[in-house]
Amino acid sequence: MNRSATHVVTEFVLLGFPGSWKIQIFLFVLFLMVYILTLLGNGAIICAVRCDSRLHTPMYFLLGNFAFLEIWYVSSTVPNILANVLSKTKAISFSGCFLQFYFFFSLGTTECLFLAVMAYDRYLAICRPLHYPAIMTRRLCGILVSSCWLTGFLGYPIPIFSISQLPFCGSNIIDHFLCDMDPLMALSCAPAPITEFIFYAQSSLVLFSTVVYILRSYVLLLRAVFRVPSAAGRLKAFSTCGSHLVVVSLFYGTVMVMYVSPTYGISTLMQKILTLVYSVMTPLFNPLIYSLRNKDMKRALKNVLLGMKIVKAT
Repeated sequence: MNRSATHVVTEFVLLGFPGSWKIQIFLFVLFLMVYILTLLGNGAIICAVRCDSRLHTPMYFLLGNFAFLEIWYVSSTVPNILANVLSKTKAISFSGCFLQFYFFFSLGTTECLFLAVMAYDRYLAICRPLHYPAIMTRRLCGILVSSCWLTGFLGYPIPIFSISQLPFCGSNIIDHFLCDMDPLMALSCAPAPITEFIFYAQSSLVLFSTVVYILRSYVLLLRAVFRVPSAAGRLKAFSTCGSHLVVVSLFYGTVMVMYVSPTYGISTLMQKILTLVYSVMTPLFNPLIYSLRNKDMKRALKNVLLGMKIVKAT
């Protein structure tokens, strides 16, 4: 069966968040503020890591790259949400839908890999502090960061291209604010069990392998922390890895509910809210979580803001 035999779908309709025009304006202002704050917060972390020589360490190098990733991740959804809120047709082109689908999953996969690499960095720093400088070199950091980006972006072109070649001959309405796997497969006129299996197997492999590795790292971390004789030393160790654990819990908690647990008992509105949490709110909270719990980062951010004021005054 091919597309030429039936009505060809050239665009999809993303219902987003339905409501009156006043509600749409409120949502537009809300998402615009969240987007701007996310760009400013993560951008500030990147500037702080680049400008403060005291932050030129593996931990902050990874954090700077993670902030850069978060800017791209939130940009894969929010600009389209803003356009959709103000649109009367709420339409997105066929190619635009699958392009967003590709970037959304590729960047999400990259985020999972980054969180695992950051857990590895914290494990080495706390459990093997004497060997840390020799193991976590600048070269290894570069290799790990490059591997995260390449793996995230090279893993999905073939599965997503295969899904785009399925016949979409019926309804083109997606009750969501983005193009996701389940809504798109529901609109396909022909079953594609092999394509679905490959896509979900690949996604599950990344999700479970990274979360298992992160949990294992933190079990070893906690064992090492409780062996620290002084209370001050334990507090410092908890502070070092606590911010990363908060981010991991927030991201994986909502992703697991969406993609691992059955979603047939979850309302469409709740699915949208959960997707918003890990794709929009997590990138917003990350700068706050990392900066508020880290003295070095707070000092660097103050220096960056002070430098901007001096430049503006001159």
